[in-house]
Amino acid sequence: MRVLGVDPGLTRCGVGVVEGVAGRPLTLLGVGVVRTPADADLGHRLVAIEQGLEQWLDEHRPEYVAVERVFSQHNVRTVMGTAQASAVALLCASRRGIPVALHTPSEVKAAVTGSGRADKAQVGAMVTRLLRLAEPPRPADAADALALAICHIWRAPAQNRLQQAVALHAAHATKGRTA
Repeated sequence: MRVLGVDPGLTRCGVGVVEGVAGRPLTLLGVGVVRTPADADLGHRLVAIEQGLEQWLDEHRPEYVAVERVFSQHNVRTVMGTAQASAVALLCASRRGIPVALHTPSEVKAAVTGSGRADKAQVGAMVTRLLRLAEPPRPADAADALALAICHIWRAPAQNRLQQAVALHAAHATKGRTA
């Protein structure tokens, strides 16, 4: 499974591509950051993020895109920028028919470190270890994008089985009512 992880942000949008399956060693295929100038017009910044993400999609051809689910923060301006960058990532993937998964920050932290309350340094250290890197990816947005991809690789099979079980249960329940 090849996954593009996206840690959305207007100034720094972390991106990372990881390939592998749960229970096997993972492979880093690429990591970086799509940057936009803080003083640029919002529309131009969103276009720059779109162009950057499109390049990553063209180059790495992921099967899935994992994006950090936007959560409420105290700073409304920050959360709005994150939501806008997140929407661009969803748009780029959906336009190509690539399935998108949203993962919460605590879900990603728990998957990668074992604790949903891990700090950025712990996440970076575990990403470094899991991908057998010499040092943590910088900036932290890049490490977070890799953590999102890893989280999706590890959790997607279980989530798919759960969705299939729910669908099967619903089908049986509907069949029982119509009989």
